[in-house]
Amino acid sequence: MEELPADGAAYFGSEVRHAREHLGMTQGELGERTQYSASAVGLFESGEQLATAEFAAGCDQVFATSGFFSRLRGRVSRRGHPDWFVPYLWLEAQAVSIQNYSAGLIMGALQTPAYAQAVLRAALPRAEEELIKEKVQARMQRREVLKKRDPPLLWAILDESCLRRPVGGPLVMREQLGHLMREAESPHVTLQVLPFGSGAPASHTSFGLLTFADEPGILYEESLSGGRVIDSSAKVAEATATYERLRADALSPDDSLAFIRLAMEEYAHEHHVRPLLRGVGQVQLQRRQRR
Repeated sequence: MEELPADGAAYFGSEVRHAREHLGMTQGELGERTQYSASAVGLFESGEQLATAEFAAGCDQVFATSGFFSRLRGRVSRRGHPDWFVPYLWLEAQAVSIQNYSAGLIMGALQTPAYAQAVLRAALPRAEEELIKEKVQARMQRREVLKKRDPPLLWAILDESCLRRPVGGPLVMREQLGHLMREAESPHVTLQVLPFGSGAPASHTSFGLLTFADEPGILYEESLSGGRVIDSSAKVAEATATYERLRADALSPDDSLAFIRLAMEEYAHEHHVRPLLRGVGQVQLQRRQRR
């Protein structure tokens, strides 16, 4: 059985490839009839780039498919998420609480557009700007779950590397950390920082835990090849215990916000990246000085 494509762009591309091969056409011939190069057709079919609306319309003409490819491309571009991530998004919208550990990058639901763009550009260096914009927009839509009338309780633990890694540069990081500070003003959001001084973390990878009103909780974890939702009670219990160890080693919510504020001030006053103020002792010293 043929393995399903990993995301929407690849699914669209596979449908184009099947239609082209059914007619015995080469990529060059399809490109000529849609006014694209053979290499561009190859990128579209492989899913490395989301096909343009013009290419989709051209495929409808070539294959006489009455708008099928245009409609399919529209659904893919509006979603903007890999297929393996869609089940988690649906579950996230139903959850009463979200617990997330970010091992190196700030979780998507708390990212600013500029930060998300820098993350996605690094992950997809050959993608066209249109595709990056679509994925950024899709990521920003994840914020809606926190703006519901009865939003889930979000508890996010950020490894200190999330603050120190200058994703997008100092100005982007200053804006991103300011956004975290504003989000933490909500009674539905709690942030903690896991400092380097706490030693080896209980987990070296990011993961999330969702709890529901009337259903068992689930674990979500990602790898290089994609993500997966796990509903095994034993795995969820194990991940919950790991999360509790991370929470115990992290700074308190108040000290975490002070730590984030220090990092933000560093990015605000420096035009180049230098080591940020570090450690629990520095945070506590700053708090004493303000008293």
